[in-house]
Amino acid sequence: MDSDNVISLARPAQIEPARSVLEEIARDGAIKMLQAALIAEADAFVQRFAHVVDDGGKRMVVKNGYQPEREILTGLGPVPVTKPRVRDRSGERKFTSSILPPYMRRAPSIDALLPVLYLKGVSTGDLSEALAGILGPNASGLSAANIVRLKEGWKAEFDAWSKRDLSGKRYVYIWADGLYFNVRLDKDRPCILVLMGATADGKKELIAVWDGHRESKASWQSVLRDLKRRGLTDAPHVAVGDGALGFWAALREEYPSTREQRCWVHKTANILDKMSKSIQPDAKALIHEMYLSPTREDAMSAFDEFKKRYKAKYAKAVECLTKDEDVLFTFYDFPAEHWIHIRSTNAIESTFATVRHRTRQTKGCGSRSATMTMVFKLAIEAEKKWRRLNGHALIAKVIEGVQFMNGEMEVAAA
Repeated sequence: MDSDNVISLARPAQIEPARSVLEEIARDGAIKMLQAALIAEADAFVQRFAHVVDDGGKRMVVKNGYQPEREILTGLGPVPVTKPRVRDRSGERKFTSSILPPYMRRAPSIDALLPVLYLKGVSTGDLSEALAGILGPNASGLSAANIVRLKEGWKAEFDAWSKRDLSGKRYVYIWADGLYFNVRLDKDRPCILVLMGATADGKKELIAVWDGHRESKASWQSVLRDLKRRGLTDAPHVAVGDGALGFWAALREEYPSTREQRCWVHKTANILDKMSKSIQPDAKALIHEMYLSPTREDAMSAFDEFKKRYKAKYAKAVECLTKDEDVLFTFYDFPAEHWIHIRSTNAIESTFATVRHRTRQTKGCGSRSATMTMVFKLAIEAEKKWRRLNGHALIAKVIEGVQFMNGEMEVAAA
């Protein structure tokens, strides 16, 4: 489903914490980017004099460890860095970092750091602008070659992650979504397929970031087959996603035992889109009653009431609801503590909402490859902040096959 059609259901009180998470992601990215830039600058200096050797053929200019760590004050707070040392055995050449001068303790443009350093830090031009915000416009360490070297490092990291061995991995729950981003050099908006999962100990992990052809069955099947080929053989117990995804057809072929749960956030948006604005508040309240009820029986009562109340005037809205009846209430067969996690794909939506907003404002990255790398880097950083599932100890019961009814474990008859 195109992200532009999704209506955000977040309450105003939920918006501010998301900003704090974004700031933490940006700070972590700033630390890594600055450290990588320092190393790239030192490497470039050493490479520049690679032809200078002594009588024995040994290089005269070599790297020589690191200086003690120090902190630089930036708009994101103190940023710890360690500057590489470079030694010239002849004493004729002295390496001085243009990025981090010897006595620098404060970034010249700390206010410019947050908006450009990480969220706009993928294309060559944006990276130069980002580092210039810290160092000033005349820093020689901002050469195109150094920027390209940094980007190549990120891409290599993403390529290695995409081929990692998944043998022994097990994801009890998975979330799937197709995210659309603007790409300046591509006439089409690429659909990036994202898959997240919850492990046996309740931790959320990024599983896959895939360049798909929209959200087709073939694209999703390529993702799932690749995961299986790399060792992900245990089928998830529940998959959560939007009903419009080609993901479901692919899932039924690759992991036929996995239960399906339609995302209530997407479903709510799709239903309300087919109703007049004046009736939407009442309709939304009834939809909320469906998936917030303590029992399946109460949920179905609200479900039947919705059909009765709106079938005559809003037949398409009712059809949108009823066509997925069998996969809207799957969560009732799993621990109640897990319901908040498996009723929707908010785990993905909340992570990438600010990223998509930023790419719209900047008209996107320059290429599909750069977009993929950005999505990967941001998601990996965000992963460090993802909290474990509520009641994660109950996941072991799910794996064991213990039956749940209305979120409670069924007690076997004596």
